[in-house]
Amino acid sequence: MGKTIAEKILSEHSHTDAKAGQIVVADVDFVMVNDVTGPIAFRKYDEINNSKMFKERMVLIPDHYVPNKDIASAVQAKEMRDFVRKHDLPNYFEIGKGGVCHQLMVEEGFAAPGRLIVGADSHTCTYGAVNALSTGIGSTEAGVVFATGKLWFKVPESIKVELTGKFRKHVGGKDLILKIISDIGVDGANYKAFEFCGEGVHNMSVPDRLAVSNMAIEAGGKAGIFPCDDKTEEYIKDFVRGDYTPVEADPDAQYCRVLKYDLSELESMVAFPHLPSNGHAVKDVDVKIDQAYLGSCTNGRIEDMRVAAEIIKGRKVADGVRFIVVPASQRVYRAMVDEGLMDIFLDAGAFVSGPTCGACLGGYMGILAAGERAVSSTNRNFIGRMGDKASEVYLAGPEVVAASAIAGKIVTPAQLEGN
Repeated sequence: MGKTIAEKILSEHSHTDAKAGQIVVADVDFVMVNDVTGPIAFRKYDEINNSKMFKERMVLIPDHYVPNKDIASAVQAKEMRDFVRKHDLPNYFEIGKGGVCHQLMVEEGFAAPGRLIVGADSHTCTYGAVNALSTGIGSTEAGVVFATGKLWFKVPESIKVELTGKFRKHVGGKDLILKIISDIGVDGANYKAFEFCGEGVHNMSVPDRLAVSNMAIEAGGKAGIFPCDDKTEEYIKDFVRGDYTPVEADPDAQYCRVLKYDLSELESMVAFPHLPSNGHAVKDVDVKIDQAYLGSCTNGRIEDMRVAAEIIKGRKVADGVRFIVVPASQRVYRAMVDEGLMDIFLDAGAFVSGPTCGACLGGYMGILAAGERAVSSTNRNFIGRMGDKASEVYLAGPEVVAASAIAGKIVTPAQLEGN
């Protein structure tokens, strides 16, 4: 019987014949923690009292409350810095030199085909876009990986997602994943891996794949894995660390479910409060907004900034609307400056920040008051996610967020042109 990509990667890393449903102990290539999840992992490592530490496999990225918003977040950040200094850890990305953790894991070359990566953050599944098996874990588990370099896994069943066609203009990866989650629900892939395949995959950019893999967890998924192709190799070639081995599924691999999508038939989607599965076609809605947010580990890449800038160039943000733009890394920020995108956003009346997760998780910056509505390129719209419990978050792709900031209500770029 053939194997899925997830089964193959876990077989290789556990040195066993791993099959769906089995429990294996596997060697981890990299483990990531951020400023919120790291301190708990540090304490667990100290509790284990193991003199051994897998330093080269550890990646530490402050991003959730940076720059520190209050004394409590400053204490968390200091605890991470102190741990880094104490153990002389090489893979630490201070603010001003890093960005949002999941962007950094790809941008700094830790994510690559065939690798097994864990992170103390649920959206670690992002790296499946570059053919890795990556998944979120708890902070205490991260501390165990610090000490042992290993972790136990239940080998997930896989859902095969067959893609054909290519996206229409201003439709992309965010629309695909919102459609999938709307179809199967927020628990439709519980502890399963999405495995994407078909000609449609090769018509998708890697940034679109990253947006899709990022939100696999919003359907309960353990991972969202794409094959490695020429686009993957080209995307990572300038920054990948070390060697890697692409992994393909066997032709006779077994799947628990098969989903099929023609990318050319998809349209701009928006997820209404308070679940990512509450999807609607943008053309069918009429929702006024108070805030538009472009950024996050889902859609804060330079490609997202480019498409948004193209839409708002020469226009102004609607009266009564705040447009907050947050690049996902310092590298994206610099590219925005170099390409003139910063001027476009500033001229339109947007607020542009350095990289941070602050607004996305409702930690600070861009907090919504009761009754306010935001359209956001982030990945979650749960009650109170970005502010007051009586506020509302609508999830959409960067094109819709940009068009909506100008229109003052949720619209597609085509609808904006028609105004």
